[in-house]
Amino acid sequence: MLNQHEGQMKLRHWILMGYAIPVVALILSAGITASNVRKVRGFAEEVERAQKVNEFISAVGIEIQISSRDTRGYLLDPNPLSLTSFQTAIDHYETALADMKDYIRDTDQQQNWESLAQQSQDLTIVNQQLLDIAGQGKTAEAIQLWKADGGRDLAEGVTQTLETMQAKQHEIIIAATESQDAALISLQRLVLGLSGGSVVFSILTGAWIINKTSRQMIDSSAGIASATTEIAATVEQQERTAQQQAASVNETTTTMDELGASSRQSAEQAEAAAAGARQALNMAEAGTRAVDRTLQGMDTLMVKVQAISDQILRLSEQTSQIGNISGLVSDLANQTNMLALNAAVEAVRAGEHGKGFAVVSGEIRKLADQSKGSAEKINALVQDIQNAINSTVMATDEGSKTVEEGVRIAQETSTAFAGVTDAVNNVVLNSQQISLNVKQQSTAIQQVVTAMNSLNTAARENTTGLSQVRQGTQSLNQAALTLKGLV
Repeated sequence: MLNQHEGQMKLRHWILMGYAIPVVALILSAGITASNVRKVRGFAEEVERAQKVNEFISAVGIEIQISSRDTRGYLLDPNPLSLTSFQTAIDHYETALADMKDYIRDTDQQQNWESLAQQSQDLTIVNQQLLDIAGQGKTAEAIQLWKADGGRDLAEGVTQTLETMQAKQHEIIIAATESQDAALISLQRLVLGLSGGSVVFSILTGAWIINKTSRQMIDSSAGIASATTEIAATVEQQERTAQQQAASVNETTTTMDELGASSRQSAEQAEAAAAGARQALNMAEAGTRAVDRTLQGMDTLMVKVQAISDQILRLSEQTSQIGNISGLVSDLANQTNMLALNAAVEAVRAGEHGKGFAVVSGEIRKLADQSKGSAEKINALVQDIQNAINSTVMATDEGSKTVEEGVRIAQETSTAFAGVTDAVNNVVLNSQQISLNVKQQSTAIQQVVTAMNSLNTAARENTTGLSQVRQGTQSLNQAALTLKGLV
């Protein structure tokens, strides 16, 4: 039965079709009617255009007659008012003639318009010449010229052309009016025919759709009655299953509450571990900064020790120079002593004349001896200073080696602190990630608990709803049987 219903159109489709067919018929009727109305409007515009051309023909004829009358009047009585009226009539008929051309559609009328334009232009030229001659006081000559040049014939030719155009235009108006009347009669018949056909077609289509939908409703009501019986049995089974699910959900909710409490405790412990790791990280960073400052101090000390070593080396070089100078002084004292000794010998040889020189040589010898003694003392002092400098250089070398060893140890300590800092930083990051994960788990567990509570409530409501569905299914079965009896 369900497969059979699936192969058929739905009831709302038949109802939509029942509404759509008259609407489509109405739209088609409106389209055809609008097309015919446009035709009628076209014929009406043609009639209006033909009447407008007829009005322009009459206006041109009147203005030409006025211009001819003003010309004749001026020949009889040269009054300036006649010239003004003549010029006004010429302007009016030229305007009307130009407007008439825009409204003419017939080929014969276009040829007639060209003839009228040429004739009226010739007549205007002749009248203007007559007026000019009469204006010079040659009235008799102007009247004779009017008779000789055929001014009257030109006026009659224009009048005949106007009459021909009026007759042709009258035929055009009659033909357009007849076409308009025929189109109106056709439109009236078409509207009546389409309206009647739409009504009859809508009635037949409605009867057919009602018959079709009633058969579908009979088949559907039978299927509904059968299906509701099966649904009722299924609903009872689902009601029992829902009660079991509600009990299981209740137990699961209790378990999730316990798991949530454990998760919150784990989150607190993870937070405490993260705080301890952050404190250790701060201490490790402080140790690293202290080692860095120690390294900076050791570098400064090494620079200063190196400077002291350089000064001691320069002092050693200067002490060596002092020893060299002292040696020169000692040699100079020896040589002076030898010279003093030689001078004393020469003074003895000189006898009485060399006594004064002997005294001087004796003093020089004493000074040489003092200089030699002083040089020997300086050499002793220089030797002591050199020994002290050598000891200082050795001590400075040992200090430099000690400083270098301290720098190496401090660098190793800094590297160790850097490793500790990285390790503690990793511990902090891991602790924070663990704390975050535990918090997320706690939040997720809380959401699961909330969802389980909602599911528990929904399960109870589902149980209640299934009971109501069972009762509604029974009512639906009864309604399907009633519908089947009504259809």
